[in-house]
Amino acid sequence: MQPNAKIYRVKLGDKDIIIETGKLAGQAGGAVTVRQGDSLVFSAATMGGVREGLDFFPLTVDYEERMYAGGKIPGSFFRREGRPRGEAVLTARMVDRPIRPLFPDGMRNEVQVLLMSLSADTENPLDILAINAASASLMISDIPWDGPVGAVRISSINGELVVNPTFSESENSNLDLVVVGTKEAIAMVECGADEVSEEVMVQALDLAHKSIQPIIEIQEQMAREIGKEKREVECAVTDAALISQVETLIKDKLLDILRKPYIKENLYGGISELKEGVIEELSAGKAEELSESEFKSLKKNIGKAFEESEKTIIRERILNERKRPDGREPKDIRDIWCEVNVSPRAHGSGLFTRGETQVLTLATLGTPRDAQELDNLIPTETKRYMHHYNFPPFCTGEVGRLYTSRREIGHGMLAERALLPMIPDEADFPYTLRLVSEVMSSNGSSSMASTCGSTLALMDTGVPIKRPVSGVAMGMVKQDDNYVILTDILGMEDHLGDMDFKVTGTAEGITALQMDIKISGITTEIMSEALEQARLARLHILEIMLATIDKPRAEMKDHAPRIETVKVPVDKIGAVIGKGGETIRSIQEETNTKIDIEDDGTIFIASTDGVGYKAARERIERLTEEVEVGRIYTGKVVRTTDFGAFVEILPGTDGLVHISQLDTSHVERVTDVVKQGDEITVMVTNVDNQGKVRLSRQALLEGWTLEEAQAHDSGGKKSSNRGGRNPRR
Repeated sequence: MQPNAKIYRVKLGDKDIIIETGKLAGQAGGAVTVRQGDSLVFSAATMGGVREGLDFFPLTVDYEERMYAGGKIPGSFFRREGRPRGEAVLTARMVDRPIRPLFPDGMRNEVQVLLMSLSADTENPLDILAINAASASLMISDIPWDGPVGAVRISSINGELVVNPTFSESENSNLDLVVVGTKEAIAMVECGADEVSEEVMVQALDLAHKSIQPIIEIQEQMAREIGKEKREVECAVTDAALISQVETLIKDKLLDILRKPYIKENLYGGISELKEGVIEELSAGKAEELSESEFKSLKKNIGKAFEESEKTIIRERILNERKRPDGREPKDIRDIWCEVNVSPRAHGSGLFTRGETQVLTLATLGTPRDAQELDNLIPTETKRYMHHYNFPPFCTGEVGRLYTSRREIGHGMLAERALLPMIPDEADFPYTLRLVSEVMSSNGSSSMASTCGSTLALMDTGVPIKRPVSGVAMGMVKQDDNYVILTDILGMEDHLGDMDFKVTGTAEGITALQMDIKISGITTEIMSEALEQARLARLHILEIMLATIDKPRAEMKDHAPRIETVKVPVDKIGAVIGKGGETIRSIQEETNTKIDIEDDGTIFIASTDGVGYKAARERIERLTEEVEVGRIYTGKVVRTTDFGAFVEILPGTDGLVHISQLDTSHVERVTDVVKQGDEITVMVTNVDNQGKVRLSRQALLEGWTLEEAQAHDSGGKKSSNRGGRNPRR
């Protein structure tokens, strides 16, 4: 061990957490490794200088999922890690969201928190370690930061809340709750659940906050003992006098704009016009006195002062008058309308509109082979239910380039989590499902609209979901002890407020939560109040959705695939596949079907018509059928010999009709009765222990029973064996 290395140990739940620093990355601002079991995450936090012209805090958080951590080689063409995959992006977002509000206001220095997985044991999740590692690296660094935070996962197993479970412990849990908090309050929540009640959720949140206290205390100890002195940074300061002057100028005019009947375009247009007027008024005559750069800076500062004043005025109106920018009361929900079957050729579609937020979700059904293969460090290898979320520029009346942002990945995963507990099991509904939510218009709560649109699309498709799911985004404005919780927030309320709290669920309970806090945190009491307010809103929204379509359609669309299952013995899989896949390819081409085969002998046949499926099933059943003693078959003569004829009675399976069993009278030569290529009908009289099949044509011509046929067959022996094998394999 290096002489400067320090190790700290702490309990998170009943498991040991080991934090080590001083061994790796000595030139980073702060660097640690956090270990639980054989899972190990590295974090380095480093601060740079101020980039000129920035009017925001340039924090970047990257989580690099290294495949070597799990003893894997990346599956890409280049065989190296490239663009972060979905799970890595979500982990980076979970690190970013709680630490960002704790940096000093007005800070403009570049800060980067870079995390890497160094070891993954597939038992201890890496995401919780990553959040705690990021916090610890910031605490001991020279970067100004008002932490620490602690993170924990809570599961509910057999009705008992479990702190910091492993993957195997979580397998039977109906709750996957990640909570990040400070010593005083909760800062972030990310949750998937299977209809958990609000009461249980509050208990879990309270337990989580208590459970993170030891890991917060150990980080404070680290900062005292080995933490670097925090660097002085120059923060952008607001001109209090200018803000006061602007607020006085605009307050009455802004309130007049807010009191007018709400139309987003008119509200934003009126505020923009007012802002331009104030900038012109306060900068008038200054162009001659100042240089060009100073004049631009003055106008920029007036604009910032306007934005601060606007925020203050709107927040005070909400806090004091309980009036929102669009005139609603805190608990009011915008007008909602829904529609299904919007796309004639999609397998299902749902359109959900709430105020000026509109999302169109389209559903596609696929076969098991369409499931997504996951190349990551978690135990799950495939995913049969996928939800993707797209947020094009036109949905906010803007132009821009198209790309999949971290936000889109996060919102898609939230909607996916919301519906996942309601998706039927593969055994009952053997389809892969992909839902895509296209945001057509956005003014707040688009992720929740995508959840509602997804429920409509699934029911329109005919997916037998267990129960429909709705969602709502909650907000909050808080000043000291005065706070107002807002239902169904607008984009402006999200921007100016202190909380974005998304809740999804059925009439029975919660299926997903996501909460981001812009202040230092909130208490479980506020969370409890927000959850109850959200529950009432969800039920109201669900009622409107069910007025459009109240249950999944009984029949899928004609062009949607029908998937049926056939079970065959494992040792017969090879017969279905054929040499080099020749047999299965020919079945698919000739019957116009798609066929997937599982290792346990389950075969999925997908077809858009019943004819193709029926033909494919019959072919497979013939290929895998076992020879049955006493059964009558019609087959083709594949070979003749002096002593008899070999007849193929099943694909790849033939038996011998002894010359004595070819006819009712004595046969001199086999070819006097049958030739190669002839079709004849025969009875199976015996299958011996080596799988050799004995056949009789005479038995049918004479009308014998099985026992009579066996007695007359001098070459055969009686047997109770009811099955045979392929003698030609």
